[in-house]
Amino acid sequence: MFRLADYFIVAGYDHDKEQNGTSSGKILQRFPEKDWDNCPFTLGIELFGQPAGWCLSTTRQPPTFFVSVLTDIDADRHYCACLTFYETVAMSSSRVDDDDEDSTVALRQSTMYAPKSLVLISRLCYFETFRNCLSLIYTVFIENQQCGVETLIGNILGCILIPGPGGPQVRFTIGAGDRQAIQPPLSSTIPVTGTGVAMLFKQLGIRNVLELFSAAITDHKVLFHSQSFLRLTEASQSLAALMYPLKYSYVYIPLLPQSLSEVLCTPTPFMAGVHSSMKNEINDLLDVIIVDLDGGSIYLPECVILPHIPDPILSRVYTALTMILDPDLMMADYAFQPPPLKVSNLVMQDKEIRAVFIRLWAELFTGYRSCLTLIRIHPEPYITFHKAKFLGHHNLMEDDFLTRILDGMGFGSFVSERGPPFRSCDIFDEVYASLPEVLKDERANPDKMIENIRELATQLFINENPNTQPYAQKIPRPPEGAYSRIHQPSFPIIDWIHVQEIIDEGLEKTSSKTKLSQVRSQQPRIVPIGPHIMAVSEKMQLLNNNARRLEVLRNCCTFIFDNRIADARKIFPAVLRALKSKVSRLALTQELSEHIKQHNRAMLEHQQFDLVVRLINSALQNDSSMDENGIAANILPLVTTFCRKLCTGVIQFMYTCIQEHAVWGNVQFWQATFYQDVEQQIQKLYLPQYEKQMAIEMDSKTPTSEKSDSDLMSSWTSSGRSPASSSQTSPSKRQSAGSLQHVRTQDISALEIAAEQLRIWPNVEDSGKEEMMSNEESTVFSQAIHYANRMVYLRVPLDAAKSLKNSFSVEGESTSNSNVTNSIAESDSLDAESGFDEQEVSDIGNNVVKFVMKFVDKVCPDSGVTPDHIRSLHTMIPGVVAMHIETLEAVHRESKRLPPIQKPKILTPALLPSEEVKMGGLRVYLLPDGREDGLGGNLGGPVLIPAEGAIFVTNYRIVFKGLPCDPLACEQIIIRSFPLSTLMKEKKLSSMYLAQVDQYLQDILQLRSNTFQLMKVGFDEEVGNENVEAFRKLVHKLGSPLTLFETFAFASQHDTPTTPIKGHKKDKTLKSFTKKTLMRTAKKVGIKQKHPSTSKLKQKYSPSSTTSLRRNIGGAGGSDSESERGSVMFDDDAMSSKSVYRVSMGTLQEP
Repeated sequence: MFRLADYFIVAGYDHDKEQNGTSSGKILQRFPEKDWDNCPFTLGIELFGQPAGWCLSTTRQPPTFFVSVLTDIDADRHYCACLTFYETVAMSSSRVDDDDEDSTVALRQSTMYAPKSLVLISRLCYFETFRNCLSLIYTVFIENQQCGVETLIGNILGCILIPGPGGPQVRFTIGAGDRQAIQPPLSSTIPVTGTGVAMLFKQLGIRNVLELFSAAITDHKVLFHSQSFLRLTEASQSLAALMYPLKYSYVYIPLLPQSLSEVLCTPTPFMAGVHSSMKNEINDLLDVIIVDLDGGSIYLPECVILPHIPDPILSRVYTALTMILDPDLMMADYAFQPPPLKVSNLVMQDKEIRAVFIRLWAELFTGYRSCLTLIRIHPEPYITFHKAKFLGHHNLMEDDFLTRILDGMGFGSFVSERGPPFRSCDIFDEVYASLPEVLKDERANPDKMIENIRELATQLFINENPNTQPYAQKIPRPPEGAYSRIHQPSFPIIDWIHVQEIIDEGLEKTSSKTKLSQVRSQQPRIVPIGPHIMAVSEKMQLLNNNARRLEVLRNCCTFIFDNRIADARKIFPAVLRALKSKVSRLALTQELSEHIKQHNRAMLEHQQFDLVVRLINSALQNDSSMDENGIAANILPLVTTFCRKLCTGVIQFMYTCIQEHAVWGNVQFWQATFYQDVEQQIQKLYLPQYEKQMAIEMDSKTPTSEKSDSDLMSSWTSSGRSPASSSQTSPSKRQSAGSLQHVRTQDISALEIAAEQLRIWPNVEDSGKEEMMSNEESTVFSQAIHYANRMVYLRVPLDAAKSLKNSFSVEGESTSNSNVTNSIAESDSLDAESGFDEQEVSDIGNNVVKFVMKFVDKVCPDSGVTPDHIRSLHTMIPGVVAMHIETLEAVHRESKRLPPIQKPKILTPALLPSEEVKMGGLRVYLLPDGREDGLGGNLGGPVLIPAEGAIFVTNYRIVFKGLPCDPLACEQIIIRSFPLSTLMKEKKLSSMYLAQVDQYLQDILQLRSNTFQLMKVGFDEEVGNENVEAFRKLVHKLGSPLTLFETFAFASQHDTPTTPIKGHKKDKTLKSFTKKTLMRTAKKVGIKQKHPSTSKLKQKYSPSSTTSLRRNIGGAGGSDSESERGSVMFDDDAMSSKSVYRVSMGTLQEP
């Protein structure tokens, strides 16, 4: 039961603070003078009595009425209804400025009119009733009726009690010959709007209201302005009602007093309204969305980027609103116009529009109950929401609109209020559970949309007007123009003693009445679970080729664990490509989990270990840091299980090789994964009792088996053992219970168990309640210890000199096949010195301790962990970190002894004549640059890129030569080159992960040539930064030579001295000694010999060879081939001949 009004106030013009005709107001009287215990008086209420300021008027204005909304420290709203009228004030005729006697005299009229406000403050939202009550007080005063004003005020404050939502209609009178009635709504959670929402759409239009709705729900600042105070309040109330089932949780001031305009500069979101007289002042606000209610326009600042409702849902909303507000528009283009459709009245239009927005929210939140995570059931349910899972299954990770909604305060309140599975339900819960089937029917028959909307609108109308019997109210009003009478009395001073006596008398009478106090509230029930989130994701998945990919993945895992490494490597590149699919990544985690369950083998060989690490790294790399698909959460137990033996007593776990991923530095990921594991443990805690309870309920349905409530309660508080009476049940009953357990065990959710627990909780004995709360708290505490250790394992780096990073590491990995980044050793050297610098270890340890402490301080208090257990965790964590850092040395030392990874041999490219290698042998990877989409891969051809090889710089070209990283896709040689002088742009790119070699490439260069050639290369980890810089400087130096001839690989015009070739030693062999002896003898005899070099030269020089040489030289500008078929080969004797052919501008000349 609530009082109709808590306070009545008379506020008037403050003549003591008058300045230039304007002044502030003050409270003249308030009733009751003592604050209520449950509702303290709000200070500064006179500011809201005249939001535009307390100003004198030269003419008598008609009485006005409006309602302000105040919010207290507990976020409860108080409605301040104000009726303002004007009284005559005698003023002096003139005033002279004392500073300047010659100044102009300011003349004033002898009669002015000062405002006076009658204010009702209430926690109830009955605007029309407040208007009637204040109007009656004003009528009694202005007409000087027999009934006193004190009687009316006392009856309003003390004699009228209003039941809560769901209560009966209340009929009353305040003693002024009136008859009034108030009908409470059926539900307390559904807002009451009357015709406010329909009026808002008529003022602004569909498009503007949708933009305004998007702005308000995504935490933007919204400011209304209008000439009408009541329109400002109704517009704010209507916009907030469209957010149902969410509640607006930020600053909410529908009528902001002019003296408090500095509130508009707050950095937090707000929804406020000001009078249009302040329009010039609010134009300077930079990030505020200004709504002109009178002009029907919205101003969006340039700095505000407004997110919009996702398109499929937005289209349906826009169509539905058009069918409601302008149904003729849908048939405007018909050749034969049908009869005009009947438009609903304003009240029903209001409810139909709200029905569209309720359907909008139900569609946006499809599957949200499947993403609720239950942490505690007793003494109060504590439930969180898995945002990443919800966005991932909806495929809306990049959607700004839904992301902002889930991050807002309104959605947090939504989860806490609507998350519990056993509570009273309202319209939204029913619409949410049935909407998928409704939308399916509407797709088949679009005409059903407006029918379903009107059916829902009828439910909203019944909620506001549950009593179908009309009641004729009687509200006496003053004669028309009564306010403008020349002789009007001043508002009297109210006798507060008389008012207090009436209030006390009324409270005594109402306390003796018990009829209205016994209002039946809505009974709690199990909330319908609605559509599952998996049903949403299944609609969006494309199943083409998934079966084949999963088969290849399964075969690869089988080969790895059967130690058939050669077979696994053959299909390994295909598996890496398949891991780009979410389905494949989830299947990988399932395959690895099944291996542990079936074979119970966690110790792997070195090659097995490396391949599994590459698979897990690839899966994590293709997922985001939010872990929207649950890949990292599934991997956590795997990497703490798989291991390999480095030496006697030293074991390396797999989590040491996956530390360089951003997901491990995301606190939200750790919290969500922790809550999911806690939910599973809570589910296991109560699952045996739940199954037993379901079996008992099935038995109780038979006429021969009836059990009391005490038996049912004891079954829940027992330790899980079957009572002795269970052995006496018939075989048929045991069979039915067993079949139920077999069918339901896999389908029982934690929310279902929690709903049953909350249902029986009031009937559980105190000892049983204490036991349940203790068990749940112990479960959460044990999981907190478990996760603290996991976080230490994945956050402490192996190398003390390596800084701990929250983002992807861009450093190269070691050349060993261990890929170690973090480790733990099971050795006897735990007490030995670690060898780390104490200061560095301390810094890294402190970072990890702070990270884990932040996690503990967030999840433990929210989960109801006792302060003693939290303190023990704070004491434990530094010791765990220190011990783990010390145990890293053994594994780090042994991992360095592993043999290095064998890399392919560097292939040397063929060179042109006179082309020399200036820098070569830099191992790089030729990366895809976007042109490969039309070559191979997707079209079924050989996969050439990425390729592993080396890059060379000559005096003419930049040449890459290597082999594809996927040897089974293509075994040909890859060559890509272009002349140095054609380099027009060099760009350094950010680091990236190359899954084919399981390596992070730190230095990546993109070289673009004006010969339509592009080379995107990533340098291997063995290439240092100094070599990369030397490569860049050399390329720029050789690309801009001093002379034209140095631009090409040609010999210069001058003879270049050849390097002398050292001769062999005399008489090195018997054959050479004999040959030389015969030659000398023939020379002495006089036998003439033919010079061998001349014959060779004549044989080599021919027009065909010249043409071939010219063609090869001219075509050396750029190449990208799969083999070396186009290489130019020269005879050694021709190159060393005494006759040198000078090449000048592409021609051959004989000296």
